[in-house]
Amino acid sequence: MPDRAKDKVVVITGATAGIGKAAALLFRQKGAKVVCLARREAAEFDSIPTDITDGEAVKSAIRAVKEKYGRIDILVNNAGMGISGAAEDTDEAAVRKIFELNFFGALRVSREVIPVMREGGGGTIVNVSSVAAELAIPFQSFYSATKAALSSLSAAMRNELAPFGIKVTAVLPGDVKTDFTASREKNASDNPAYGDRVKRSVAVMERDERGGMSPDVIARLIVKGATEKNPPVSRIGGWKYVLLVRLAHMLPARLTSYILGKMYA
Repeated sequence: MPDRAKDKVVVITGATAGIGKAAALLFRQKGAKVVCLARREAAEFDSIPTDITDGEAVKSAIRAVKEKYGRIDILVNNAGMGISGAAEDTDEAAVRKIFELNFFGALRVSREVIPVMREGGGGTIVNVSSVAAELAIPFQSFYSATKAALSSLSAAMRNELAPFGIKVTAVLPGDVKTDFTASREKNASDNPAYGDRVKRSVAVMERDERGGMSPDVIARLIVKGATEKNPPVSRIGGWKYVLLVRLAHMLPARLTSYILGKMYA
């Protein structure tokens, strides 16, 4: 049976490291033509340096991909960042920054790619969300909010784009061992009202991430979702997190909130 990724034109945002790079390498291994959109160049792939928070840069990049390859078969919206700290103390500029990248960045790229896919008769969009979209994490509230927004957008677009042969699916990773941990932005302020709760909460997050699964696990889910005939609305990465989310959906919301508070707050 031929590999469904072979000769597909795949655009991936943020493929210079972590999950994005692992997915790009796997797509290439399966015979796909991979194009990376990121702020810095990815030497291993066809790469277009692109700041996806810049609408004109995104338009130019997608236009270049279409001119070179004639089509786009798969889009993986992977680029993202994290911030941590109490919502009360997080500077509004930092909140806007994370939404610009995690949510609006994915939206911008999708808006440019959709007409290309429609013209080509279809395609697949894979949005990399997070388990934090399902389980809002204290002191990581804005990361959780951006990923919840991305998951909702993904589910809605799935039905909007179905008549055009465009499939939309989301992958929700649990803790993954990548450079994401070291690059997380932390609030500069240290409100004494919270004591050491913020510091302890972030320490728990970072411990879990450093001991997390390989990005290759999520890369395999991305490739699977991108090449399935009928991908699911969403797929959670890591069996432990599948169980956690299922349990959370079974429990009363008050109890789930209490457990998360004990773990992180």
